[in-house]
Amino acid sequence: MLKIKNLQVSLNKKNILDKIDLSVKSGETHILMGQNGAGKSTLAQSIMGNPNYLVKGEINFNSHDLLILDPQQRAALGIFLSFQQILEIPGVKIYDYLKLLYKKSHEKKLTPIKFKEFLKERMEILNFNEDFIKRSLNHGFSGGEKKKMEILQMLILEPKLIILDEIDSGLDVDAIEVVAKAVNFLKKEKQSSVLLITHYSRILKFLEIDFVHLLSSGKIIKEGDASLVTDIENKGFASFLKK
Repeated sequence: MLKIKNLQVSLNKKNILDKIDLSVKSGETHILMGQNGAGKSTLAQSIMGNPNYLVKGEINFNSHDLLILDPQQRAALGIFLSFQQILEIPGVKIYDYLKLLYKKSHEKKLTPIKFKEFLKERMEILNFNEDFIKRSLNHGFSGGEKKKMEILQMLILEPKLIILDEIDSGLDVDAIEVVAKAVNFLKKEKQSSVLLITHYSRILKFLEIDFVHLLSSGKIIKEGDASLVTDIENKGFASFLKK
């Protein structure tokens, strides 16, 4: 599904990522870990097409060359990236926004009644009540509500590739479990693939992990299965850094 080869990324002539190779197959869950400044968010932004970065190498998604596509075109292929900094948009009703998202991302059209049923099912996954969709998009939301709103959008879009950039940061354990529940729902129902960036192991307890990648100074220095998370948690990032 996603194939990254010899990826090199720079910003303002400063190299951030160097010779990254990564392959994610359909239905797999990959975890990207590393210290602050390692380049984790840069990798996510490069996949999504942030124009501020100079990108060299190859990023292919379902046989499409992503480097010739803009972010909107990449999203239309079924790639979703959660934001760390989430905007508040007063006056834009959540229901209207989510209805537009569905219309733009699905060929199958739903009647208003069927869409409400579809939306209600996904809201229940996140423990949102029906009054929630009457509010303005992220306006007056807590940090946790904003992140759960990102996940609700993900559930509406039903992407093929889910990229979550520190979605668990600042969430309590109950919210983390709910977010993981939403991810697992799409993996089961849509065979979505996941690339999850995190510093912590809390959310990983609720996910079935296929591969873990440890990033340091713009390079992947260690790869393994779920046991690598335990090693990182017990030993710390510093013990894996290249001398």
